[in-house]
Amino acid sequence: MISFIVPAHNEEALLASTLRAIHNSAVSIGQPYEIIVVNDASTDLTPEIARQNKARLIDVNHRQIAATRNSGARVAQGDRFFFIDADTTINPRAVASALRHMEKGAAGGGALCHFNGDVPHYARLLVWWLGLFMRLLSLSGGAFMFCTRRAFLATGGFDERLFGAEDAAMSWALKREGRFVLLWQTVLTSGRRVRGPQGFHAFAALIRMAFFPKMLKQRSGVKKIWYESNREADQAAADSFAIRIFNIIALAFTILMITGPIWIIPWPRTLLDGPLGTIRFISGVIGLHLGLLLFPCLYFLFRIIIQQKRWLERIKLLALISLCAILAWGNTKQLVRFWWP
Repeated sequence: MISFIVPAHNEEALLASTLRAIHNSAVSIGQPYEIIVVNDASTDLTPEIARQNKARLIDVNHRQIAATRNSGARVAQGDRFFFIDADTTINPRAVASALRHMEKGAAGGGALCHFNGDVPHYARLLVWWLGLFMRLLSLSGGAFMFCTRRAFLATGGFDERLFGAEDAAMSWALKREGRFVLLWQTVLTSGRRVRGPQGFHAFAALIRMAFFPKMLKQRSGVKKIWYESNREADQAAADSFAIRIFNIIALAFTILMITGPIWIIPWPRTLLDGPLGTIRFISGVIGLHLGLLLFPCLYFLFRIIIQQKRWLERIKLLALISLCAILAWGNTKQLVRFWWP
């Protein structure tokens, strides 16, 4: 039995297409399955849509994604769990690949996402860039995550102390129980959280979370991006003048941030005397300050390696810690020279 667990709060706009995609994917696999929609205090037609699409409905009142997912897992009958966000469209290739990996002994895994619909250019670029790091670290978002029942029970489930990034925490927890796989197949998810004002809140929250990760344990810190989505405007990108300006600024910032490494290459002096030199300087300043994020990364990596039980993962973490420490030290020296020449 395969259990598909879908947490949902006011998801009438997209839930039907999500459930149809799950049915189509499961039928193509040809194995017994169930779909559990965990209705978390919805005030719209979410429960009716779940019933119309032959899903088992569980009502809860958590307003916390980790607890909602765990409630679905507690009533699931399958020995393999798939956690699918209610605004995500999966496909048979991703499901089949996940099942093959679990049959070969993987404890769990996930897949990267692409935005569906009209979203700002900076959002697509940022998701691609973050996806590189997620693939390097073998981490998955919660839109499409899978694991065996045994591994889920061994981890204790999603960390209910977190109101955000519980999917990343679950990825690390599953790695303690066995191999964690990030699929090459991708899935589609809604871009509603990066459209219009939601995009501004998401961009700002990512920066704050990077420097102040404790805010993930407070609903107020993340509610504007994960707990107060504007469901009525899910499919419509805001087109106000202010939002256009923000999108342009965010795109420029994102480009400068991700192109930082190209300035390591020795460039001819003649080229750096003009606008290209200015761009290089701005990119370098942004990179120096973002490099401060290496210190909270080191803190979390040390915590993770202490909890890790598998030697292969410990070796990977030691290599990552060493690299982060070298980069953090070099960045700190340059930052000191920048501010106190």
